[in-house]
Amino acid sequence: MSKLVVVGTVAFDAIETPFGKTDKILGGAATFIGLSASHFNTEVGLVSVVGGDFPQEYLDMMTNRGMNIEGIEIVKDGKTFFWSGKYHNDMNTRDTLATELNVLADFNPVVPESFKDAEVVMLGNLHPAVQLGVIEQTPKAKLIVLDTMNFWMDSALDLLHKVIAKVDVITINDEEARQLSGEYSLVNAAKKIHEMGPKYVVIKKGEHGALLFNDGDIFFAPALPLEEVFDPTGAGDTFAGGFAGFLAASGDYSFENMKRAIIYGSNFASFAVEKFGTERMQTITNEEITKRLEQFKALTKFEINN
Repeated sequence: MSKLVVVGTVAFDAIETPFGKTDKILGGAATFIGLSASHFNTEVGLVSVVGGDFPQEYLDMMTNRGMNIEGIEIVKDGKTFFWSGKYHNDMNTRDTLATELNVLADFNPVVPESFKDAEVVMLGNLHPAVQLGVIEQTPKAKLIVLDTMNFWMDSALDLLHKVIAKVDVITINDEEARQLSGEYSLVNAAKKIHEMGPKYVVIKKGEHGALLFNDGDIFFAPALPLEEVFDPTGAGDTFAGGFAGFLAASGDYSFENMKRAIIYGSNFASFAVEKFGTERMQTITNEEITKRLEQFKALTKFEINN
């Protein structure tokens, strides 16, 4: 079985949307990535850090879902990373109410020996120095996928460029792609980002789907129109988990297979937004996943009569 290393936050979130609000609930990039990647035939190893306040029941849930948690460091006298946010009525914009780094401030990632030979590495949104540390510990990786955000472009751009030069795939949203490249056109933005190192550029457009770029080839995956969106938090990470999990399980990193991976990622993201936090991702079944894949297929299937 192939191996997938996932580095990112395992965290507490407190979320408010037009549909309601939560107290502290399970969140974090690595959590969302792991939950979606665990649906594939691949060993998923999480690399993260939590405090002594992190409930054992959450760790048990991860183990029960097939995730390896050897790489999750527990700092007994520390507190787990916490983020709080409030979404506006359009559900696309939000205000950050609180960010408490806590144990994440001094996080030094350690990839377990059993995962240092992983074929695929998924670098969740963290400080570029942490991401570089994981790259150095996984020299046998055949595919490295990077997720990042505008915060690191503002605060650690030189280091971020070093990471970007070492990865095969970068996944960012449209706003971040424009900032990173200095280009408004997403086609031109992707070209500029290609020149920085990645072979594949994935630009996420939220409810408007995702674009995949590779050496002049472009693929577009729609987002599934949903009746209700309760909480967009973690949708991008869930997308990344489905994307990386599918590729790790298949071992095929061609453009054609990347297209399928994009659809799988979009499929999982459509579930994540239906409940608060990770709640929906903890309950989806293989039957639901397959049924929704058929819906994605029907969205864009058409015949051309000459």
